Amino acid sequence: MKIIETDLVNPTDFKPQEKDWIYNGLDTAVTAEVFSVLLPQLDNVSGSTYAFSKALQGPVLEMRLRGVRVDPQRKAEVIEQYYAKLDVLERQLERIAREGLGFYGFNFKSNADKQRLFYEILNVPVIKRGGKPTADRDALEKMNAYMIARPFVSHLLLLGDLAKKISVLKTDIDFDGRMRTSYNIAGTETGRFSSSFSEFGTGGNLQNIEDILRSIFIADPGMKMGYFDAKSGESFVVGAIEWNLFRDGRYLEACESGDPHTAVARICWPKLGWTGDLERDKSIAEQPYYRHYTYRFMCKKLGHGSNYGGKAPTLANQTKLPLDIVEDFQPQYFRAFPSRLAWHGWVQNQLRQHGWLISLTGRRRHFFGRRTDDSTLREAIAYDPQGSLADIVNAGMLNVWRAGNCQLLMQNHDAIVVQYPEEREDEIVPLIQAQLRYPVELRHGRTLTIPYGAKTGWNFGEWSEGNPDGLRSYEPNSKRRRQAQVPILDRKFR
Repeated sequence: MKIIETDLVNPTDFKPQEKDWIYNGLDTAVTAEVFSVLLPQLDNVSGSTYAFSKALQGPVLEMRLRGVRVDPQRKAEVIEQYYAKLDVLERQLERIAREGLGFYGFNFKSNADKQRLFYEILNVPVIKRGGKPTADRDALEKMNAYMIARPFVSHLLLLGDLAKKISVLKTDIDFDGRMRTSYNIAGTETGRFSSSFSEFGTGGNLQNIEDILRSIFIADPGMKMGYFDAKSGESFVVGAIEWNLFRDGRYLEACESGDPHTAVARICWPKLGWTGDLERDKSIAEQPYYRHYTYRFMCKKLGHGSNYGGKAPTLANQTKLPLDIVEDFQPQYFRAFPSRLAWHGWVQNQLRQHGWLISLTGRRRHFFGRRTDDSTLREAIAYDPQGSLADIVNAGMLNVWRAGNCQLLMQNHDAIVVQYPEEREDEIVPLIQAQLRYPVELRHGRTLTIPYGAKTGWNFGEWSEGNPDGLRSYEPNSKRRRQAQVPILDRKFR
């Protein structure tokens, strides 16, 4: 091996290949030096987190190498649909600006045109960022409060969303027709994975793909996809935390009922004529509470936000509900689950005294923001449910990978996507569900076990008449069969 004494030679004297050697050498040697200093500093908590992260390298590397097969025809169809919608919206917006306001030649991509539209023609109060007027997405969402601006805001937001979706669909795929992502095991402070472009600059984030985009991802020939989702996982963890801290099992039992949102509705509104039968009570919970919003919706959306310390004005803005409706809901919710506010107070006390928390699954996190700020408190409250669920899902995924009954395709925060030989479905799906169940021992003799739902199909989109190969709830002995795969050159154009 050639030894290069970098301290004795001018860097410009090195050949290109020697520069690569030096770069790679430093990359490994310096990392090894840092590791030798950090390793002795690990305690039982940080040491177990490190060991778990190392163990996850196996399944993560396999998913990164395998990637997911893409149907080029379906991809082209979805892009075409989006461009058609984009064209209609653009023409509508230009017509409203031209005929309604006399603003000819309005260009929705131009920041100058948008600022002129809102601040000069519509006279909306100027919103600034960094001391300068802006019409970015955050500003548009604030302008939505002004009735005169709403038609333009709604068009511009939707145009922006469509453009973003098209850019996702036009992402480069690899030469073998597969899209790959680069998972980062330590990408977030909570323990959740993050994902981005593959090592070769192709692909992208495969963890936050909207439903309509998902149908472009398909199973390999002879294989079938399985989507396994930790149902209401964060709510289960919130219930487990309250049991551990206060021996209060009301919320955990609501989660274990099979439909936590209906169970919560039964507690918050006890006089709605509940029957005790889950399906019938779910129908009662789906009755309108406010306009088209149901009791169950209120428990799902507002309850989730309230769990994490969301204030009424913030939740009203996020859910587009009137403030008085949210202010009416929260007291009822907190009366039904009094340990919720006690937990928030406990987190606040821990934060101020120590500046760190240890999650239900044994992961420590230090908080470096101001300990008295509401934003730091909300971040700390959300940490354990999000971080513990990530660890539970990843521990189950590790079990699935080690068992080797299927091929891992994607990790989607609180769910995993796999493929398996189609003819072995009734054997493999129950096995995967069992392998994913990762029990967490709680105090006072109780165990947290989060159930997983299973959907199966031949592409990653939801089943519909227009997508017969999509995912639908798993049923043993299913008679569904994959649609005939027509070569792309033989397919008909729509």
